[in-house]
Amino acid sequence: MSQRKTVVTKTNDLARPTADVLHQYEDSDGHFSLVRNFRLADLVTIMNGVCGSFSIFSSARYLLTNDIDYLWTAMAFPLAGLMFDFLDGKVARWRKSSSMLGQELDSLADLISFGVAPSLLAFVVGLRTYLDTVVLTGFICCGLARLARFNATVALIPKNDGGKAKYFEGLPIPSSLALVAILSYWTKQGWIEGKEGIPWGTVTLWGEQGGRGELHVVSIIFGCWAAAMVSKTLRVPKL
Repeated sequence: MSQRKTVVTKTNDLARPTADVLHQYEDSDGHFSLVRNFRLADLVTIMNGVCGSFSIFSSARYLLTNDIDYLWTAMAFPLAGLMFDFLDGKVARWRKSSSMLGQELDSLADLISFGVAPSLLAFVVGLRTYLDTVVLTGFICCGLARLARFNATVALIPKNDGGKAKYFEGLPIPSSLALVAILSYWTKQGWIEGKEGIPWGTVTLWGEQGGRGELHVVSIIFGCWAAAMVSKTLRVPKL
């Protein structure tokens, strides 16, 4: 019984400061209290999400118009999102101001810019079979799980003298820009749907060619990348 009381007490002690932090967002004087409580770093983080959203819409416009300029725009926006992702931390340190809201905003913006947007780009350039979309959906969900794990366990990761985590558990989700770079090169070479087609072609795991059992070989790379993001044993040094 005493051990149970101890656990409950510790849980309550952990929850109390969290509740105190959240009270800073309570403001009954207006409907836009959340916006008024945004810090400068939070606004920079939202710009990361804006870039990811524009990338998604540019991909959609490419599918509608087949105008290659929209595809190039869609590939450029995640890179712009990375710039804001780096900048928000610098702004937070410069202003000496951080918040729980900012941490959650950062993860959500990263999911849009480095999870959803790259997956849609892969679909746009040619990974369009049923199994391709299953793999790309798994890629997004692994990115989501990786970000959630980071938020939940970041306090447990060893820190250096400056208070920064020494390493990432699993590939950080912005690493997906390496995949975007590959897709950009293929686009330049014309190795996309509607032109020469995706390199290495497809394999048929079951059924007839062109059916639900068909998979682009390149999708395996996205699957491995997704597994690396949620890996517990892969530790990437933090620069």
